[in-house]
Amino acid sequence: MLKFHQIVLRKFLALFLTLFLIVGAITYYWIYEYYINSSKKAFKQDIELIALQITPSTNLDTLAQNIKQKLHIRITLLDAEGNVIAESHKDKTTMENHRYRKEIMQADEQEFGTTIRHSHTLNKNLLYVVKKYTINGKTVYIRLSKEVVGIEAQILSLGMKIAIVLILFLIAIFIMVYKINTQVQYETHKIVTFLKSLTKKEKLTYIHSNYSEEFEQITNLLTKVSQILVKKEKQKSKYTQTLLKANKQKDDIISAISHEFKNPIAVVNGYSQTLLEDETLNIQIRKKFLTKIYNNGLKLSKLIDTLRLSMKLDGEQQTLSTKKVNLHHLTLDLVQNLQINYPQRDVIIEGKKDVTIQADETLFGIVITNLIENAFKYSEDEIHIKITQKYIAVIDTGIGIDDKELKNITEKFYRVHKNSWNNSLGLGLFLVNKILLLHNFKLEIKSQINKGSTFKVIF
Repeated sequence: MLKFHQIVLRKFLALFLTLFLIVGAITYYWIYEYYINSSKKAFKQDIELIALQITPSTNLDTLAQNIKQKLHIRITLLDAEGNVIAESHKDKTTMENHRYRKEIMQADEQEFGTTIRHSHTLNKNLLYVVKKYTINGKTVYIRLSKEVVGIEAQILSLGMKIAIVLILFLIAIFIMVYKINTQVQYETHKIVTFLKSLTKKEKLTYIHSNYSEEFEQITNLLTKVSQILVKKEKQKSKYTQTLLKANKQKDDIISAISHEFKNPIAVVNGYSQTLLEDETLNIQIRKKFLTKIYNNGLKLSKLIDTLRLSMKLDGEQQTLSTKKVNLHHLTLDLVQNLQINYPQRDVIIEGKKDVTIQADETLFGIVITNLIENAFKYSEDEIHIKITQKYIAVIDTGIGIDDKELKNITEKFYRVHKNSWNNSLGLGLFLVNKILLLHNFKLEIKSQINKGSTFKVIF
């Protein structure tokens, strides 16, 4: 029976000899094919360029010599009968008829004729590429050729490198054989280290040994135990993260709602207290205060309606009541209503006036209102609204939106961070997107910083 180090040595030697032969063969054929295909492709391009240079006044012998000097390749020009009419590397008068050469015959049947064969003229192995042309009513074969060299040298160089790697690895194997006596100690230490890690937060999850059947069974059992423990800890951690995320979402919602309700409530309380404490107030001032209280009450009511609508849309409980809606009429009404609060702003409605869509007029009105209000808030110039049969677009030339913000801008309670002056709930575009999805419409947003934004609703 062979000793352990003899088995190891024989197996590794057989493995690397096999690997050496396989890699060598694959490398040889890959380099060979790459070299040949690259040369063929280059020759085909060169032939096309050379053909463009041939005119009735072209001296073919001079052309052949120029190509030899500039491109360092061999060119042969032949007539329809296979006679050489120009040659770069040999006296054409001494050359045989080429009519039945393999590459010439291929060029008669295909776009290009290609072959690799021994050249009796130059006594070398050459790659030939030929194409047949009709120039000034005469058939001309343009043939380029090149010596096939360098493959053997490249393979020899690669073989030497692989051999060096193999020798170095064999040396490493011999060193490992001398250290066999320490292997058992190493395996034992590995198991002890693994067991210690199970008592820590960062546990090792995998251990394996092929040293013997006993070690393999022990390490496999330890791996299973560790994976069970880690799985339980991950489940616990996931549950904890879910609770933290839910708490954070709850805090964000409460913060957003309290922020929006705080100002109107403060206004109502402030003016109410003044009216209660000062009964001698001028009637005009009292009316002004009561108007403020009324308007802020409407604002609170609107906030509550918005929250209720967002909850319905988020819970997929909102239903549609669709009918044919004239987009121009609806948009014009909404713009006129909004301009009460924005009297100094201009809105230009462009496009056809007879475009109709099947939609819930109330919900779709919320979409248009939100888009126009956003344009008013984030820009100072005029707003353009474009209506076509395929879409309606609200275009402004305002501050724009960063690409990073665009990814999240339709999320619930999301507000653009850099707009610290924005006092919205972060529900506007969330509602827009949800309503459009309910209609099977699509929201497309394009924006550039300091240049403006386009919000397009595609039907």
